[in-house]
Amino acid sequence: MRKYIYPIIILACAAVYYTYQNKENEAYSEDNLSQDEFLNRDVDGDGIKSLALKDFLPRSNNQIVNHHTYSLSYNEEHEQAEWTAHVLRASDITNNNYKRPYFEVDDKVKTKAAHWRNYKKSGYDKGHLVPAGDRKSTKAAHDETFLTSNISPQEHAFNAGIWNTLEQKTRYYAKRYDEVYVITGSVLKDDLKSIGSEDVSVPEQYYKILYRNDSNGGKMVAFLMPHEKTNKSIYEFITSVDKIEELTGTDFFYQLPDYIEDKLEAGKTSKGW
Repeated sequence: MRKYIYPIIILACAAVYYTYQNKENEAYSEDNLSQDEFLNRDVDGDGIKSLALKDFLPRSNNQIVNHHTYSLSYNEEHEQAEWTAHVLRASDITNNNYKRPYFEVDDKVKTKAAHWRNYKKSGYDKGHLVPAGDRKSTKAAHDETFLTSNISPQEHAFNAGIWNTLEQKTRYYAKRYDEVYVITGSVLKDDLKSIGSEDVSVPEQYYKILYRNDSNGGKMVAFLMPHEKTNKSIYEFITSVDKIEELTGTDFFYQLPDYIEDKLEAGKTSKGW
């Protein structure tokens, strides 16, 4: 009997430690949102509060992970985030030229995020969902985007082409309007091609939704792009948020009053941007 006592004690200690770590991570995660909610709520001359990360997180049936400067919903079946959300401010966009760090596995994902090795020799880029270029206010914010929960397999010609153009346009809007709320993701469905030993899905479509505050309830614009090289303008890929909801099953911006949400999510124009 004595020979079983030590293994049992070790297992019990491991279980207690694991439970403690999970609770600590969840508390830390919620604390991140609380800090964003209460420390960054300036009011402008029209009485409009600045955006906070917690304002418009989409609904999710998966684990929502809250990092310091962005949140994501991790889809274990497809081994990547189904969406990410962040507030992009003009102050986040700087000329700081930080060295790119190595990608790391996101240890906040309870089901374990996919390893970067899945991408090795796959022929696909580690495509950021929250771009490193959106997080240049500090090195810590920049480096936080290099987590494997924040990447998706992308063809290089797409990642460095029209997707990069859309990211740059998003930063242009943030500088023009001081801040925008950004939701980025892909259409994850059955029978997608996959890479690596963990079967990381390769999406066929990616989207980005932008929202900004104003005194009339705000402005919204959405882009839905096929995962392929193209010479077309990003404006040819403008769609409605309703369409993206239909494809993904995700409920976006449900926190807005219905009459505003219905109007904005049905729109298919860049007018006002």
